Amino acid sequence: MDRAALADFLRRRREALRPEDVGLPLGARRRAPGLRREEVASLAVMSTDYYTRLEQRRAPQPSAHILSALARALRLTRDERDYLYRIAGHNAPAALSASPHVAPALLRVLDRLADTPALVLGDLGETLVQNGPAAALFGDASHLTGPARSAIYRWFTDPSARLLYPEQDRDRQSRAQVASLRAAYGVRGPRSTAGELVRALSRASEEFADLWARHEVARRFEDHKTLVHPEVGPIEVDCQALFTEDQSQVLLVLTAAPRSESEEKLRLLAVLGPNRFAAPAPDRR
Repeated sequence: MDRAALADFLRRRREALRPEDVGLPLGARRRAPGLRREEVASLAVMSTDYYTRLEQRRAPQPSAHILSALARALRLTRDERDYLYRIAGHNAPAALSASPHVAPALLRVLDRLADTPALVLGDLGETLVQNGPAAALFGDASHLTGPARSAIYRWFTDPSARLLYPEQDRDRQSRAQVASLRAAYGVRGPRSTAGELVRALSRASEEFADLWARHEVARRFEDHKTLVHPEVGPIEVDCQALFTEDQSQVLLVLTAAPRSESEEKLRLLAVLGPNRFAAPAPDRR
């Protein structure tokens, strides 16, 4: 670990950002350029004291999880993220690993979507980051760990994950989940996290095993769907998906027709917040 290089890199990247770059209000006039330390700490979900010690060369070696959070908070490119890992004494994530690093271009769009559900998903259905309306609609995914981080895994192992969809749409959703995993498996290969997920689901779910044998491959999202929220009931939404160039991540934006009952329900959810129910799986098609 190169503490001096790490401290200098973090400070310079922080000073290069402006509040509007990360979706924060401009606020009062600032005495120094860039973001404040407490703002970076908040974006990375860590204590200001710990982040301050990193910049002052006094902190112990940060974990890979902390580095991932800092890379996201500081809007680092993939090259910058890899450099951050290396000067902190870690190997950079493999190109095809299940890295939680979110593409800065997707984050910039997400930062500007405050009034409608939007979230960034990895290719295994992991919610990498979500805004407040998305947490209110789907539930807060930040507490999920292990295989349960994958919406595909939850769909076939947790019956409550299916409650988000009307019963008549669940067979189609099952096929979409498997087809999406097949696409990721084709890119990553059998020895990857995708392969581990396939083997785990093949043991856990006969339905998954049957669908996997069909060899359906697709990585898309249904344009229009009905989601069923336990508090406000059915919500009709249109779905727009913006993929990264390598198709490893997608920004999912859900909107309701203007002046519709569904639009009113989304506004109500923003008030209710994400903690009223158990989190179901984000949509994979």
